[in-house]
Order: sequence, then C-alpha cells, then structure tokens
Amino acid sequence: MALPADRTVHALLQSLSRNGVRHFVVAPGSRNTPITIAATAPGSPFRVWLHLDERSAGYFALGIARQTGEPVAVCCTSGTAVANLLPAAVEARLSRVPLILLTADRPPEARDIGASQTIDQVGIFSTHVKWAADLPAADAGAIDDLERYAAAAGARAAAIACEAPAGPVHLNVPLREPLVDIDSEELPFDLGAPEVRRAVAAPSVPAPAEVARVVSAVSGRRGVIVCGPESAGLPASAITSLAAILGWPIVADPLSGLRAGRHPLDAVIDRADVLAREPAFTDPATPEVTIRFGAAPTSKPLNQWLTTLGDARGRGGATQIVVDMAVAAGGGWRDPDLRAVLGVAADPGAFCSTLLEALDARSGARAEWLPLWRDANAAARTALDEAIADIREPFEGQAVVDLAGALSEGSTLVAGNSMPVRDIDSFFPNMDRAVRIVGTRGASGIDGVTSSAVGAAAAASVGAGGAVALLIGDLSFLHDINGLWPVRRHDLSLTVVLVNNDGGGIFSFLPQRTSMPARFEEWWGTPHGLDLRHAVALHGGRHALMDHGPTSGASAAIGDALQRPGLNVLELRTDRDRNVALHQQVWARATEAVRHAVVAARA
Repeated sequence: MALPADRTVHALLQSLSRNGVRHFVVAPGSRNTPITIAATAPGSPFRVWLHLDERSAGYFALGIARQTGEPVAVCCTSGTAVANLLPAAVEARLSRVPLILLTADRPPEARDIGASQTIDQVGIFSTHVKWAADLPAADAGAIDDLERYAAAAGARAAAIACEAPAGPVHLNVPLREPLVDIDSEELPFDLGAPEVRRAVAAPSVPAPAEVARVVSAVSGRRGVIVCGPESAGLPASAITSLAAILGWPIVADPLSGLRAGRHPLDAVIDRADVLAREPAFTDPATPEVTIRFGAAPTSKPLNQWLTTLGDARGRGGATQIVVDMAVAAGGGWRDPDLRAVLGVAADPGAFCSTLLEALDARSGARAEWLPLWRDANAAARTALDEAIADIREPFEGQAVVDLAGALSEGSTLVAGNSMPVRDIDSFFPNMDRAVRIVGTRGASGIDGVTSSAVGAAAAASVGAGGAVALLIGDLSFLHDINGLWPVRRHDLSLTVVLVNNDGGGIFSFLPQRTSMPARFEEWWGTPHGLDLRHAVALHGGRHALMDHGPTSGASAAIGDALQRPGLNVLELRTDRDRNVALHQQVWARATEAVRHAVVAARA
C-alpha cells in the first residue's frame, strides 16, 4: 500500500516526465527520501544523476539543461540544502535556462518551532524563479485531490520553465513522516496518477506596427547587428540572412552561437573587442542603427563604444533596437546602458523572418559599409595572430588559440568567467565547424562553472553533443572542486584547460593594481599557493602541465585529451603581471594594424 506521500510525489514526478523532464538530479538526504524513491522506482523514465553537494548539483543540472534545451529537475532535502541551490537559481533566471527546483520540506506544523533542519523555504528564491508553489502536505483523507494538484503543479512547472524566456521554477514539497515503509522499494513509478499536460507557448512574432517601425529605421541606413550571449544560441541562419539583405556586419560575441557553425561567416566580426579600441576605425564605422539580440556583449570596450552611439531619447545619432522575447513577458529588460530607443517583443528567429519579408533589395546600406568592417576585422585578426606567435613565454591568450585548433565538429567549449571568457572573446576566431561555446554569463559568477561543464559532459554522455572542454581560471576551479565528483561517479569525460596565475588575474587589469600596490596583492591578487594537481588526483583525473608558444604542441595535446575518457586537466601556469603586459602588447599591435588598414582604405 502506497503512503499518501508516495502517491502525491509519484503523481508530481509522473507529470514532470509527461511534460518533458528527462533528467533528474538528486542530492542525497532524509526528508527528500520519497522523491528519491520515486525518481529511481522500477519503470522510472528519468536519467537520474546523483550529486553529493547541493550547490554543485544545482549548477550540474543547469549544465544539462543548457546543453539539451530541456527542463531538468534537481531535488534536495530540507534546511540549508535548499539555500545552496540559490546560486544556480540566480544563474538560470538570468541566463534563461529551464530548471525545476524540487525541495523537500518539513510539514507546516513543524515550521517555526525550532524543529531540526527546518528553515523558511517558502519563497526562499524570491524573484530569482519564474514561479514558485508550496505544495500541500500529503493527507490520506484528501489523497485524490492532492494527486490532481500535484500532477497539475508538475505540468505547470515544466511548461513555465520552458516558456520564453526560459528559467527556473520552485516546487516546495512538505513531507510528513513516515517517509518510507516496508513496501516503498517495490512501488512502481506509475501509480496511476491523473494525466495533466500543458503546452508551451509558441514563439512570439513581432506586431505589424513594430515591423513597420523597424523597416523605416533600417532601410538604406548604415547599421550593425550586435549578437550577445544567449544560452540556447541565437538563430544563426536567420540573422545572417537578415544581415545579407541589409549589407550590415554582425558583431558576434563568442557565446552568441554566431562565431562557429555552418552558416555564412563572411559578415561575422570576431575582433570587435579590438576594433572598438581604435578611434581611427570607430569614427568612420559609427552606425546609424543597431539591432541587438541576446544579452550585453562580453567586451567592455565594445559596450563602452555602443553606449556612445545614442541614448533612449535618440540623441547621439544612432537608433538602437533591442529584440527580445522577454520584453513583454516579465523576463527582464536586457538594456543595461539604457540606450535602446525601441524594444521589440519577439522571438529572434521570428523577428528576422518577418523583417525579411518586409524588406527588399533597396533596403541595404551603401556598398562600402560592410567592406570597411571586414577589412578592419581581417587586419585585427592577422595582427593578433602574428603578435601571439611572437610571444616566447606563457600567455593566457595562447590557450584560447590552442583550444580553437583542437575542438572538433560537435564539441562544446564551456567558458569560465573572469579572464577566460574575455580571452575567448578576444582570441577565439570564426570557424566553419559546429562548435558550441557556452558560459554562465547570467550573473557572471566564478562559482559553479566546473559543475555546469560537468553537466554538459553528462548531457554529452547520453547523446546531447560531442566532446566537452572547459577553459577556467584557478580561483574559479578552487571554488567548485566538489563539482568534479560526478565525472568518475557517472563515467563522464571532460577536458579542462586550467589557467593558473596563482590568484585573481583579472584584478591586475583594474586601477587598484597601480593605485594601491601595498594592499593589492593581499586583497585582490589573493595568491593561494596551492598545487592544483592534487585536486585533480583526488577525483581520479589525469593532470599535465601545458607547454607554451605556437609551436609547443599544446593544441595537439588538448585534442588528444578530448579523445580520452574521464577527467583530463591541462594546466598552464602564468604570471599575472606579465599577463597584463602581454595583453596590452598584442592589443597595441592589433589596433595599430587596424589604424593603418583604415587609413590606407580611405586614402
């Protein structure tokens, strides 16, 4: 005989399965025992993943969800275990990843009276989830109604998590004892719960009036399409088709999905971080219109330049348009510099298709506009390549070049935050291989990066992608060492390129490095002095030090590691101060090359 808790929990999980949840992450505990039993019951359709650490488990689930584009459930016990899911919830909300947080709880009568492992879990994630519900505690006297409620809640949670903009939802599940009885292990997954399904809303199409405004704004004008980070990737074919008819360049952040793939790359600008630094280029390249998809780009110089182009009142000469399915859906307004004149509430792909139908051959910019961008971009790319090739000491940008050369068709590169994602932005080139570049850029924290990469590896292990590589810094690696645990537990494969500058390398680029040298090293440089190979050994991985330089064979070594099973960590040890100097050196050579190219073209 199933306990009341079993029937409601099985109804909830069965509904989640019917509504698209295939992956289920469990962090062990006592209060969530009925949920764990149901998820692993005979006949369960879930691929269940065990993780020991709730904070890492949340990011691990996020990594699977981002890789598959499907809602993923993560379950934990009550108390502070729930609070450890908050960082992943924040990231999922801001980076728009469908995540379902299932938190076991004490029943209402045990709350606020000093009961062990009991905190206020109702609404604990606040605005960081799209929807939250505190389910009623199971009661034998109303079990049929409670099963229906649980089934409806599961269907609603899966649908809301996936509706644009995607994001996390929270189901708090209070459970009374007994949590298990003698028959619990034999219960099948399907206990005959009522079936409830909810359809996900179709992609939004721009309103006719909005299309007319955009057509008027872009026709015959010099413009730029700016593609920022997007967890699911932006519709590359649709955007490149739009750029072709407009005759505009596409400034592509590496996390946009536009820099690598089988779509046309001739208009894709991969060196905007350099171009935006050089006034000799930005002056003639000032657009009259910008259309932006995705979040704000990674490059600070690019963002600063875009900010100078105009404000929300249209002053400054450029009309800035943001296309975002979340504009009218409460998903957050992605215009951090408040420069957009027009926000179009539409799915990016639907927007491009609708706009293409409304444009004609006379809509394009003048013939010299796109070549200006292409030629300057080519000059910057060549100069960067030559400058890096001339370096004869460890350089963190070389790690990006080596990775780009090693990644094969169908692979995924997970970008660590802080310096790694910025170096990927600066040095990762366009490529006609279908390589996916992703990162936790919603809140841009350095916590949980490893776990999200391990989640991507978990998804790859069941057919959702090829090899997975992670580029990460040493402090971020230290933040999430527990995140490596599932690699051996679940027989996963992950290659890590670990850039170790013994501290917070990005802070060396900030003013306090020179303005307060006496305090800098202790409070910002933060050298840890740890030998990170021991952390790799703890989790049964292989560790090797990377050679440096363009002829070092590092790219081949990365390629070999990507072919090997298990955890493979290649560590590049660098010096923080030299890293700053080398970055400035290669940027100086690249901006000089851009300046000469622009001057020569205008002569």
